[in-house]
Amino acid sequence: MSAPKPPKVEMIDLKVRYGSKVALKGLTLSVAEHSIIGIIGPAGSGKTSMLRVLNRTVELTPGVRVTGSVKIDGEDVLRVRDVPTHRRRIGMVAPLPVGLPMSIFDNVAFAPRMAGMKNKTELQGRVERCLKQAALWDEVKDRLLDLGTRLSGGQQQRLTIARALSHEPEILCLDEFSIAVDPVTTMRIEDVLKELKSRMTILLVTNLVQQARRLADRTAFILNGELVETGDTEQMFGRNTKDKRTFQYVHGYFG
Repeated sequence: MSAPKPPKVEMIDLKVRYGSKVALKGLTLSVAEHSIIGIIGPAGSGKTSMLRVLNRTVELTPGVRVTGSVKIDGEDVLRVRDVPTHRRRIGMVAPLPVGLPMSIFDNVAFAPRMAGMKNKTELQGRVERCLKQAALWDEVKDRLLDLGTRLSGGQQQRLTIARALSHEPEILCLDEFSIAVDPVTTMRIEDVLKELKSRMTILLVTNLVQQARRLADRTAFILNGELVETGDTEQMFGRNTKDKRTFQYVHGYFG
């Protein structure tokens, strides 16, 4: 039998502190390659801090202290010196869609241009491919020069996904990505994520527990900076959870 494949992302005893406030209390979690992990828990539990450590933006906050280990393909993220290149490995989608004040085309072409891509044909191909991956191409292909900020909320959300995909990341992190999107558009985006899983590893932070149940291969429950439980999604949403707090949260006893 072949040896088990090492995880794409591995966090060991990860602790994050902002001054006197503790955001994460020794979190240990692994994420398999080409999978979706749903990360659930009430607001303020430390979920976003975990993503910010992964892409090294947490250090932009004055007074933050991070200890422990975070690895991608076995490489310790916290020891990486070329941070801009590291960040291009990770696509980030924020809670609310924020289109850059430029055309739809330029929104998606921005990151490749910043990375040095100048060939017009190559740029056009990258933009088209990313918009198709985000299920937006058919709606905007005839108005790529229109301002991205004039799109509807659901379209802007998919534009932010296309923008996150534009530097061809290995990992896609979505932080409450569908909180402001209508149910129909949410389902369209979820179909997009199922397709993207074959190309990358996805960390889905959500307060919508049923969204995690629909999408995630595995689910992790974080409460007050502590990883309470992680497991196969169906187990996490069943009646035989390891911790009663998990059962209470996923069934709406608190949130």
